[in-house]
Amino acid sequence: MALTPEEKIVFLNQALGGKYPNPKSELQYDSPFQLLVSTIMAAQATDRQVNIITRELFKYAPDAESISRMELDTVISFVRSINYYNTKAKNILEASRILVTRYNGKVPETREELESLPGVGRKTANVVLSNAFNQAVMPVDTHVHRVSNRIGLVKTEKPEQTETELMKIIPEAWVIDFHHYLLLHGRYTCKAKKPECPRCGVRIVCDYPEKN
Repeated sequence: MALTPEEKIVFLNQALGGKYPNPKSELQYDSPFQLLVSTIMAAQATDRQVNIITRELFKYAPDAESISRMELDTVISFVRSINYYNTKAKNILEASRILVTRYNGKVPETREELESLPGVGRKTANVVLSNAFNQAVMPVDTHVHRVSNRIGLVKTEKPEQTETELMKIIPEAWVIDFHHYLLLHGRYTCKAKKPECPRCGVRIVCDYPEKN
């Protein structure tokens, strides 16, 4: 008898929770602002790449105030090795200046305010709200979207739809950790091109046809 998505959630929470106890973002940061900058940079880039860059950037300028005083060319010099570095440098600089002038250098705690910042879309806002402010929101990246559909938690075409459907079936108290479970499972086991189904601990509840 096939499990419902809600029943799969219970199984996954136990199985992936055992594999990834106390999960957290693999981005390295010491403040909500540093997480925001790191997440802006993480689009179309790996967390490892971002961490290498921010390690040096945050030594030089650890907060919105210090980055807001930088010249664009200086910001670019730090982030040049990342994809779309020109755009990301401009967004980081402008967002920092807005935070200083509008929010006294602090990162706002609402999605609407976050999405008003340059380079911040819904996923980035949700990452900050979840990881920095412990709000029960579901950031959906390619990993979360892929894994949720393969396992059969949702049947969606777009990440926004995946977010909406997941929030309907995941208990609120589980949402923050469950995001990490899906992301880490997608990053290290349920990979995009070659999912490692034979060693997957949740394949028993997975709908992915190629697992067999």
